[in-house]
Formats: sequence, C-alpha cells, structure tokens
Amino acid sequence: MNKKVTVGQQILSLNEKYALENKQIFAEGGKLCLNMISSPGSGKTSILTRTIIDLRGKLTIGVIEGDVQTDLDAERIRATQAAAIQIETNGACHLSAAQVNNALYKLPVSELDLVVIENVGNLVCPSAFELGENAKVVVLSVAEGDDKPIKYPSIFSKAKVMLINKIDLLHAVDFDIERASKDALKLNKGIKIFPVSAKSGEGMGNWYDWLCESVKSVKG
Repeated sequence: MNKKVTVGQQILSLNEKYALENKQIFAEGGKLCLNMISSPGSGKTSILTRTIIDLRGKLTIGVIEGDVQTDLDAERIRATQAAAIQIETNGACHLSAAQVNNALYKLPVSELDLVVIENVGNLVCPSAFELGENAKVVVLSVAEGDDKPIKYPSIFSKAKVMLINKIDLLHAVDFDIERASKDALKLNKGIKIFPVSAKSGEGMGNWYDWLCESVKSVKG
C-alpha cells in the first residue's frame, strides 16, 4: 500500500532537517540565535538598530533580514556597522530554515555573540517554522491593539520574550499593557515581558540585561 504524505508534511520535514543543522552550528559555536517575529511596522528593525548601537563593546550582533521585497531593513542594520544578510522571499510569508542555513555561510558567525533572524512581518506563518534558533522573540507595538495575544496565540505561546514596543505612544492609543501581559502569560507562563520604546530608549535596559545573560548562558 502506498503511503500518503501531504505536501505540508514534506515541507515541514525538510525544514526540520535544516533547522537541526542550524541549531548544531549555533551550539558548536556557543552562539545565541533569536528568531524575531511580529506584524509589519511593529518596530523590529528600530529595536535591533538601537540594540546594536547601545550594546556596542558588550555584544557583537549579526542579523539575517527577511523581507518579501527590498533590502531596506538590511541597509538600516549595516548603517550601524553590524553584519547583515538580506533574504528576499518573493512573496512567501516566512523564512525557511534552508534560507537561514544558506545565509549563515555568508555571515561571520564565528565573530558574533548573537545572531538575530528578523523574520518576515507576520504573526501567523513564521510561528510554524523552526529555524534552529534558541528562542523566539515576539514584538507587539501599542499601535496594533492589546488583543493580539488572544487573537494570534501560537507565537505568544512559543516566544520566550514579548517586547511591547512604542510605549512612547501610549498617551495617544487605546492599549492596556496589563491586559496584553495577562493574556500572554495565560498562554505562556514563562514568557518575559518588556515594555520598551526603541525611539526614546525607555525600558530597553531590561531587554539588554536579558540579552547579555542569555548570551552568557549559551557560551557556558
């Protein structure tokens, strides 16, 4: 009897193979890898550029950028003097582990403390694909609304960190940090929640402390 294998199963199986290879690369090198996921416009790139600049001399960070089109975000990262590799998905709503694997051979991984994969802007598709990362980081901006954890539970249940960005806009939007935090914690008791503003720098210190401790723990 022929065994039926769906296309979805084949895709996930191949993705898992490359994810394991990526994970091994990071483990052998003692590198921390984070998969950063959010809706478009949440401020992922702004968070990363400020993080790279503020932690210069403490952590060396490289970035793998995923976008449907253009290398605008990669250019913003390179302007900080950090290494960045751009992946254009040409319509795909997420990065694959194979794409990340290819990018790793173009990134100076041996010189880095931290590799951040800035995934395609989407709260749904990227959460289903492991890339070999140590942890997922979900970014939620206050402009999006505080109901996103209950509307898109998959990524919030899997992420180790939730960054609530653009808190400098709280006076102008209807966003309840306590509600969003409680909903995320119901899905994921261990999630770390850091309200931040990549623009003003407010709250970023807590995020930096978590990053530095996480890098240290991976290095052993």
